[in-house]
Amino acid sequence: MPISPGAAPAPQSRRELNKAATRQAITDAALELLRARGPGNFTVEDIAEAAGISRRTFFNYFGTTDAALASIVHGFLDNAIQQLRLRPADEPLLESAQAALMALADPKAVAPLAELFTLTQQSPLMAHTELEAWDHCRGQVFAVARERLAGTPGGQDELYVHALAGSVISCGKAAMEVWFSRRGPDLSAGSLAELRQLLIDAMALLGTGFTTPAPSASRSS
Repeated sequence: MPISPGAAPAPQSRRELNKAATRQAITDAALELLRARGPGNFTVEDIAEAAGISRRTFFNYFGTTDAALASIVHGFLDNAIQQLRLRPADEPLLESAQAALMALADPKAVAPLAELFTLTQQSPLMAHTELEAWDHCRGQVFAVARERLAGTPGGQDELYVHALAGSVISCGKAAMEVWFSRRGPDLSAGSLAELRQLLIDAMALLGTGFTTPAPSASRSS
């Protein structure tokens, strides 16, 4: 169900909170193993043991180790989508996307996204993990776009909605690639702040139809 602009999310039940805690324990364990052993050097059983759960419980949440790793960035992406849903319904969607990113004020909020992207660039084994994370985000953007445009002329045009969602994700990827080319594996506060600004600037470029950009803080001097 769509969330009305300005509406507060409903409180989670104890069962939902427990499920969220288990899911977070699995993703935390997967990330720790990735850091310690490197890509391809641990199994579902290793993650389950590190998270203090059974193998069966792991598969209640994720189908593969890649899926568990991809979920590391879902927190950031889901927070951005939540902010997008809270924007005014009559606001242009791309303006809403830019505002949603600006609402995530703490540069550390992009740290999981940045770390997974960095690890992916350093290991071809993780290419599928990156693709899964971005595809998750594309699906979310598509759903929001469809909801927002449903009542507008031409809003049910599947090509338009698919193209819009794909363009948003392509701009996000472009921002990540530019950031990595400048910063490499640097995950310092300054580097993460630059990444956040690049993501905002990428949405602005899409919103203006890629007119010649004015200088911004995200560009190197």
